[in-house]
Amino acid sequence: MTSVLVRDVSLNFGTVEVLKALNLDVPEGEFLVLLGPSGCGKSTLLNCIAGLLDVSAGQIFIKNKNVTWEEPKDRGIGMVFQSYALYPQMTVKGNLSFGLKNAGVAKDEIEKRIARTSEILQIGPLLERKPSQLSGGQRQRVAIGRALVRDVDVFLFDEPLSNLDAKLRSELRVEIKRLHQRLANTMIYVTHDQIEAMTLADRIAVMKGGVIQQLDAPQAIYNRPVNRFVAGFLGSPAMNFLDGELAAGPSFKIGATAVPLARYTFDGSASRIGPAVLGIRPEHIAFGDAAKASPFSQQVEVELVEPMGSDTLVWTRLGSQNLSFRVEAEKPLTVGDKVLIGFDPARASIFDSTAGNRI
Repeated sequence: MTSVLVRDVSLNFGTVEVLKALNLDVPEGEFLVLLGPSGCGKSTLLNCIAGLLDVSAGQIFIKNKNVTWEEPKDRGIGMVFQSYALYPQMTVKGNLSFGLKNAGVAKDEIEKRIARTSEILQIGPLLERKPSQLSGGQRQRVAIGRALVRDVDVFLFDEPLSNLDAKLRSELRVEIKRLHQRLANTMIYVTHDQIEAMTLADRIAVMKGGVIQQLDAPQAIYNRPVNRFVAGFLGSPAMNFLDGELAAGPSFKIGATAVPLARYTFDGSASRIGPAVLGIRPEHIAFGDAAKASPFSQQVEVELVEPMGSDTLVWTRLGSQNLSFRVEAEKPLTVGDKVLIGFDPARASIFDSTAGNRI
């Protein structure tokens, strides 16, 4: 069953197109992440679903009900914002109950919902405190709780963790994932953080310029990005991009170096001939003895070493172009070392050099 349905939705601010005839189907109980850089339209889309912005064209359905022109309070959604937006003069309990009181919910029902929410989010001991007495992570839990007490089917999150430090983001990310597993409600989550997207999502919608570039499971997007933008946006460290040419064989030529592509799966019936870009992730490049078994291998010189704790990022050149690869932290490499690297072209991605689409 479809929980949220977006059909041909466009939004214009004057002459500026922010969303462009966008379509999206979110099944019941799915955790969907809208991912992309600032200005791509992800928060705008979320605000359209929430009813905070009126669409210029198209329709939005929630639980098979056309809510395109409904008020936010009538859409059956709960929303968590980037800012905590808590009432400073009220206690945590007051913040949780305020919306329910205004909606005319019975006192006994309010108490039940607050008790359930407090247990789920582990904020029971905080109920009599005011927001000024809470940490950032506790405030965000309360903000999530305020949406949770509404007992709705669809939750919308607009970058709820971006104001927190790295440790708190990691902790609350786990709590949000547990929350979804426990409730099984539909959740739509906006972020520019690819780690949040990869760890939380059932599916990711990668956006750019008001258009969804790719919508798929996290690993599918990571391993088979549909274009160079998606490939470059996901992954840390970033994917290597090497300019070259597709040649008969098929092979990919980087100057005098030829990478055999017999194991590469082209999108389409045949490979093309001409300028192209080969992308390979640093973690897919083998090093040392492991590189000997790779379909493509070459000796290179270490130019830069970046220790990253659990592993090390090593920079070198393939032809005249920069290339990075990851090795275990225990592998001692220094600048000037000559090492053998290799990779399986089946794990690479080849893109059109002009349009950027996957070949």
